[in-house]
Amino acid sequence: MRHYPVMLNEVIENLSLKENSIVIDATLGAAGHSSFILKQIKKGFLIAFDQDKDEIEKSIETLSQIGNNFSVINSNFAEMKDKVKELGYEKVDAILFDLGTSSMQMDDITRGFNYHEEAILDMRMDRRTKLTAKDIVNNYSKEELLRILKEYSDEKFRLPIVNNILKYREKKEIETTIELAEIIKSSVPQKVRNKKHPARKTFQALRVEVNNELEVLKKALNDALSLLNVGGRLCVITFQTKEDMIVKKLFNEVSKEDLITKGDPFISASFIPEFKKIKRIMPSKKELEENNRSRSAILRVIERVHISEKTKEEI
Repeated sequence: MRHYPVMLNEVIENLSLKENSIVIDATLGAAGHSSFILKQIKKGFLIAFDQDKDEIEKSIETLSQIGNNFSVINSNFAEMKDKVKELGYEKVDAILFDLGTSSMQMDDITRGFNYHEEAILDMRMDRRTKLTAKDIVNNYSKEELLRILKEYSDEKFRLPIVNNILKYREKKEIETTIELAEIIKSSVPQKVRNKKHPARKTFQALRVEVNNELEVLKKALNDALSLLNVGGRLCVITFQTKEDMIVKKLFNEVSKEDLITKGDPFISASFIPEFKKIKRIMPSKKELEENNRSRSAILRVIERVHISEKTKEEI
C-alpha cells in the first residue's frame, strides 16, 4: 500500500519553514512528511525520531536521495530533548508529531496490529521493549483489562469482552490476533458486528498500553514546547480522542492569558503567554476520498511568541 502522509500540504504550510530552519520530525515513520520538510530546508537541518529500526533503514535511504542535512535517531520521542541537545541544538524552529500508527507497521502482518490478519499478538512499536499485547491479554487482571479498555478506547462492551478473555484463557493462552478478534466478536451484539469491526477499539487500547503512548506523549509535548525558538511552531496530528484531548488541554494551558491582565496594552511581557494557538485543521474532502486512514485526523498548531524571564532562567 502506498504511504500517504496525512494533511501533508497543511503540515508544510503551518510549520512555517525557512531555508535554514532546524526541524524535528518526532514521528519519522516512512519519511512521508520528512521528505517534503527536507526539500524546504536546504540550508537547515532535520532531526527525526523513530522507535522502529526496520522503518528507519528504509527512511534513511529515502531522505538520502534528497540531501544529507539530517540525522535519524532510533529512539522514543520521550527522549527528544536530551537527544537534540546531544546534537548541539538548544532550540529548534519547527516540530511535527504525526501520532498515527504508520502504514508500514499496520501493513506488516507480523507486527500484530491488524485484527484482519493472523499474527502473534505483539503490537510493540519498538521491538527492543518487552511488554506485548499477548502478555497483557493473558496476564492482566480483570480490573486492569477493564481499565485500559475504558481509558484508552472507551469500549462500550468492555465488560463482556473482558469476561470472555478471562474465560478463554482459562483453557488456553491467547496467542494470535485472529484468536482475540474472534473472542471480541463473540462478546458483542450481532448488530454491532455488522458495522465497524468490533475488535478495533480493543486493539487500539492494547496498542496504547503496550507502548505507554499517552504518558509518553504528555512528556514529549512539554519537551517539544520548551525546545521552540520564538516564532517556532509545533504541529500535532492526532487520530484518537484521548490523544487530542491531551494536546488540546496543553495548548489551552500554555496559551491562556491572565484574566486580570487580558487586553491591557501596558502589561509586562512576563504576564503574556509564551504561546499562541494558530489553528485546528481537519482533512479536506479530497484527502478523505483518497486516504481512508485520515478520517479521524485532527491537526493542531501552536507557536511560541516570546520567552519569559522565568523560562530563560530555566534554560
